[in-house]
Amino acid sequence: MSARRLPHGGSEIDRSRPLKFTFDGRTVEGFGGDTVASALLASGRRIVGRSFKYHRPRGIWGAGVEEPNALLDVERDGRRTPNARATTEPVRDGLVARSVNATPDAEQDRNAFLDRFSRFIPAAFYYKTFMWPDWHLFEPRIRAMAGLGTVDPDWVQGRSADQLNHHCDVLVVGAGPAGLAAAASAAAAGHSVLVVDDQSRPGGSLRHRAGEIDGRPGAQWAAETAAALEKAGLALLSSTTAFGVYDHNLVALNQRHGDGWPDTLWRVRPKRIVLATGAIERPLPFANNDLPGILSADAALQYLKRHAVLAGERIVVATNNDSAYEAASVMAEASAEVTLVDVRPAASADAGKARVLSGRAVVAAHGRNAVEGVTLNDGTRLTADCVLVSGGWTPSVHLYSQAKGKLAWRDDLAAFVPGAEVEGIGTAGALVGEVSLSKVLESGIAALGQFAGKTATPKSTGPEASLNVSAAWPKPKAKGRVWIDYQNDVTAKDVELAARENFISVEHLKRYTTLGMATDQGKTSNLNGLALLAEATGRSIPDVGTTTYRPPFTPVPFTSLVGPKRKSLLAPVRRLPLDTVHRMQGASFREFGGWLRPAYYGGTGSGSAAAIQDEARRARQSVALFDGSTLGKIEVIGPRAAEFVDFIYYNTMSTLKQGRCRYGFMLSENGVVFDDGILVRLDEHRFVVSCSSSHVAAVHARLEEWRQDRFGRDAVYIHNATAQYATLTVSGPNAKVLLEALDLGASLDDASLPHMAITNGRFGGEEVRIARVSFTGDRSYEVSIRADCAEALWARMQQEGRALEAVTIGLEALMILRAEKGYIIIGKDTDGNTMPHDLGVAGPRQKRVTEFVGRRSLFTEEGTRSDRKQLVGLAVAEGEAPLGIGAHGIERTGGAKRSLGYVTSSYFSPTLGRPIALGLIEQGASRHGEVIDIQHLGMLRRATITAPCALDPAGDRLNG
Repeated sequence: MSARRLPHGGSEIDRSRPLKFTFDGRTVEGFGGDTVASALLASGRRIVGRSFKYHRPRGIWGAGVEEPNALLDVERDGRRTPNARATTEPVRDGLVARSVNATPDAEQDRNAFLDRFSRFIPAAFYYKTFMWPDWHLFEPRIRAMAGLGTVDPDWVQGRSADQLNHHCDVLVVGAGPAGLAAAASAAAAGHSVLVVDDQSRPGGSLRHRAGEIDGRPGAQWAAETAAALEKAGLALLSSTTAFGVYDHNLVALNQRHGDGWPDTLWRVRPKRIVLATGAIERPLPFANNDLPGILSADAALQYLKRHAVLAGERIVVATNNDSAYEAASVMAEASAEVTLVDVRPAASADAGKARVLSGRAVVAAHGRNAVEGVTLNDGTRLTADCVLVSGGWTPSVHLYSQAKGKLAWRDDLAAFVPGAEVEGIGTAGALVGEVSLSKVLESGIAALGQFAGKTATPKSTGPEASLNVSAAWPKPKAKGRVWIDYQNDVTAKDVELAARENFISVEHLKRYTTLGMATDQGKTSNLNGLALLAEATGRSIPDVGTTTYRPPFTPVPFTSLVGPKRKSLLAPVRRLPLDTVHRMQGASFREFGGWLRPAYYGGTGSGSAAAIQDEARRARQSVALFDGSTLGKIEVIGPRAAEFVDFIYYNTMSTLKQGRCRYGFMLSENGVVFDDGILVRLDEHRFVVSCSSSHVAAVHARLEEWRQDRFGRDAVYIHNATAQYATLTVSGPNAKVLLEALDLGASLDDASLPHMAITNGRFGGEEVRIARVSFTGDRSYEVSIRADCAEALWARMQQEGRALEAVTIGLEALMILRAEKGYIIIGKDTDGNTMPHDLGVAGPRQKRVTEFVGRRSLFTEEGTRSDRKQLVGLAVAEGEAPLGIGAHGIERTGGAKRSLGYVTSSYFSPTLGRPIALGLIEQGASRHGEVIDIQHLGMLRRATITAPCALDPAGDRLNG
């Protein structure tokens, strides 16, 4: 291979800015605008990597994200990036690049001997050969030899990556002619537009292929159109890959920065998506078609036009379509000796000065570490230092398929294209099989749908491209080693072996042979593999179908996905609206369920326990003030809201009257209690889910998930208002007296506001919602007010409370009050197996006939076991210390100990003057009064199983 840099040309490079980097320890020179791949080609480097399995020498194949071979570990400024594509990595001064999967380097790989044993290690040989005596004996070494790239164990993240959320009317993916035409039309109509393209500059194929639009060269038209869009205020992101389309047309973008900054993750929600993602040139099947020096014809054309790099001196161009003729003609004009071998008997395209051999096909390439020549099907042998191949074009349907689009087969293109339209998505350009520039531009406008402007469509005024492809698929029993997947070392014989062993589903083929896996995801190999499987099994390619395309389209750095979520921001502490007020009042803070909340007030060190006991005691005697702002306030709104909450909750909720509350459970699909809390019905079509503080985000996500699964947005709408309101709680025998002193303008008598009811009032001109619910077992009121107005209400509560000897309590005292009543905390008094009937709430399970989440699981063999752990109270003898949390109830069988369950909560109750505890014990509900052994940290104690409620089991204090 005699690739070299020409002394002139190269639209992308800046010859006034020479740069140097190293590859496998050797210095390589390049220019500003070069990629590592173009600089390596210009320097004559043939071998840039070793294949995944056989460690065969591999050279550069492509010019963009389709590159399967040139994966490098790149280091700059002491920071390493594994498996970077040389074709998309810009050259930077001082960059250090190393080939992957090679020891010590790509030129002299010590594991190259493996290729001599290839006949003994076909597809899936690992699993057939190393099952005996134990696969795990061989696995570490096999994985070490076969892996791609090296992870730096000392890697430390530097700058945090940015993550941006963006909304626009139109998102255009691809800044080629179709994408730019669509963007210009949408902008002219006054729509907000975002254009993204994975290349360094807009223009797509116009940057290296012939074309003329509105009387201007295609590259000039693209540059001027992009500049006009940016001048008009539209966003145009280069070096940005749209790697995933998710639910409801959320599009994820990865923006690369060439200045050392980490990539940026964009989450874009457009009203309309235009996919102008182009197509990828396919290899041709012939023996040894993986040798260095064999490139995509279009890639070689890009290197010549953009970087002034001529891929070889004696070039053979092998093709089955018209698109390679331009590459052959341009190579010949650049002084290369070019022979074009076309499988078709005749073609209408012009090859310029290149010699054309029609009706011929390359059947084998020759050379040891690089291509040296080819043999044709008529026996002719041609000397060559470079072979350019074009086996047709595969539209980049990945994003369309991720959006659940169905593909359609086109015989005239020998490719799959988007089929039925997906709502909110338009497709254009080479993605839909358009070839001529006129059709490409028209398809860009058409893809906009209602977002198209009334401006004239740009016109192609120059030569029009054609394709006229004649399918050239791999054939079974072909001579030599025909490579289907370069990155994963899959040959035609591997696909045939899979078919013989009945792995005839494309998904099975993929996993049996690794075809289309790893970072390549089958961009260059999938269609050839599908065609061979179809031929081997007597089916058509459409009948075989395609594998499932999943995001990401290209690898995304972990730093981009993580963004700023690291160190203190990994799980940022959430603070109460009155955080500073509590601090001024002497609160000691602890983290509870992701919230930083007052644990107690006053007392430090050994005095903290006494302070907590004092708060709990005084709360039962008079009145307690507590900041419960962390409780969830998630609104469920819509004409089917009642039906929705019935489905979400274990209890029937649709019968709840307006202005009333009901306690209930949410279950997971496996019937386990997921969360508990109060549901408030504000009116016929509006509810408020008051969930546990630590579960707000999870419950919100859960509600959205089930809404999307079973209910439309027009039927049910979810709004998380937790952060909008502060909730201040007044609890205790004098709670009503204190609340009346606040003069909230609401009737608080028991007839107007009974337990589990709500009313509205006002404070300082702001509306407040008063809910009479209790988490302590005493009469209680939860007053919710706009968060920025909470400080004044809190101050007034404390002022009025002084005459009543009110006490401000933290969460530790509240836990004691809760445990005295047997009120559970999900995740503390329950575990990953606890079902509602284990907690004594079996009514809905027995009586409900309508469907709800988790219902079927309650009647499984596991759910109906007689020895399930059930919620109980545990009492110790007078004068003894509280039981240890986590202590196990045990029984002895034949001298061996067996756990019956464990203690979930344990405190000393200042009101009862004795320890109390809750626990989950086997068949606990039927064992009240039984004394069991409790073991904790090697110590053995005795406890009596009791009912969970230790204080006021009749509930008289709720109305006291």
